[in-house]
Amino acid sequence: MTTATRSSDFKLRTSHFKLPLFSLTLLLSLATCSVGRAQLRGACAKIDITPPLGITLIGSKGQPSDSIKDPLHAKAMVLSDWTTTIAIVSADLLYTPLEDITSPVRTIVSEKTGIPAQNIMVCAIHTHSGPEVFTRSKVPSAGRLPASQIDQSYLQVLVGKMADSVLIAHRNLQDVRIGTAIGSLPEVLYNRRPRMENGRVKMAFTVPEAVAATRQVRTGSDGRVRAVFTFPPGEAPLEFGPIDPAVLALRMEDTNGRVVGSLIGFGCHPVCIYPYLSTTISADYPAFATRVVEQAEGGTSLFLLGLAGNAVPLRRDVGPCERMGKALGAEALKTLQMVAPSADITLKAAKRDISLPLKTAAVPEKPDQDAAPNHITTEIQILRLGNMYIVGLPGEVLVEVGLAIKDRATTKNLFVATLANDAIGYVSHRQAYQEGGYEPTSATHLAEGAGEILIEQVLALLEETTKPTARK
Repeated sequence: MTTATRSSDFKLRTSHFKLPLFSLTLLLSLATCSVGRAQLRGACAKIDITPPLGITLIGSKGQPSDSIKDPLHAKAMVLSDWTTTIAIVSADLLYTPLEDITSPVRTIVSEKTGIPAQNIMVCAIHTHSGPEVFTRSKVPSAGRLPASQIDQSYLQVLVGKMADSVLIAHRNLQDVRIGTAIGSLPEVLYNRRPRMENGRVKMAFTVPEAVAATRQVRTGSDGRVRAVFTFPPGEAPLEFGPIDPAVLALRMEDTNGRVVGSLIGFGCHPVCIYPYLSTTISADYPAFATRVVEQAEGGTSLFLLGLAGNAVPLRRDVGPCERMGKALGAEALKTLQMVAPSADITLKAAKRDISLPLKTAAVPEKPDQDAAPNHITTEIQILRLGNMYIVGLPGEVLVEVGLAIKDRATTKNLFVATLANDAIGYVSHRQAYQEGGYEPTSATHLAEGAGEILIEQVLALLEETTKPTARK
């Protein structure tokens, strides 16, 4: 054998041994990184979506907006556990209809990040002092802006900015820990559907200051929390319905314990500013609540609307708006201090299309339409964030409907978010149709029984989502 041959053979033999050694070193390195790496990544982002002055607002009765009290925002929270990525978008709008806003936002986000559409929840805080930008195909449109007058240019910009909030958060993912807890704030709201002695509802969108001053919070034998009032002598007594005082508080912090984002959930109509400043742009009390948390803890704070269909502020106007928002922010802050964040979090998402029946003459007939539809198709969604389940429901869900879901759900770590992913009007329970009042009559196209269908569909999806995932 020549010297050249021996040298070549040596190189082949040494390279044969080097490959396994390199592979082993790489595997050990990856294993070390995997063990040391946090199991959860997250980020938040916020983008200004304030419309130009002159745009028609929800509550301006066709008049152009002429001032800005609070800038409006789209805020996003993105979380990833290396297997599943979810995104929550909270926008300072009245609605996020499926066709006009939610689906276009999901399409952009999915195409640019790969996050599946069913993992993206798009919510409105339900401010009545925001822009009129949707066609409202599934809700009564009496007195609202005709579809032909919708500002399409602003709508396109709005959808793009909402999607951008997710893209920015997704790009800035970092190692985080999260934790959730539930607080309570029953003092600032009441159920606006009190019943008279004959069992019929007498709507109480507001109560006189003298009556509001008598408010007491009581928990009945049924476990329901209610605000009760004393009326002047000579006035017939009214029986007020339940409220849901739950305050969801989610804390997202980095590996040094600094807050990078938070989530506040609460069920009360954001109608403090409306109709007092009907041409003023405002995010109502959620603006103050999230601002309190952001100023005290840092990061970006998102708001989710809870069971607010028939729940309204105890007091309204500019001053009460600020006080209510600060009270909610303070309760969220207190609750956030009790959270024990963890990086060992499992994420999961599920979505289901559902069909809900319409009233016989729910949708006005059109010349080119043989018959009005007898149902609408919408969706429900569930996001799992560790041991907390967020149920996303379309429409303005009455407290009684949401509490029925909570009562029957097998998991008690549950927050029901409304005005999520679609706008379908008010969702009422059967008894409400017998009692009358605003929500089950002129304020919805949905037929009696729709609320119960929604309840059963949610419970079925929850059952599927909460099943333990088999380990491979």
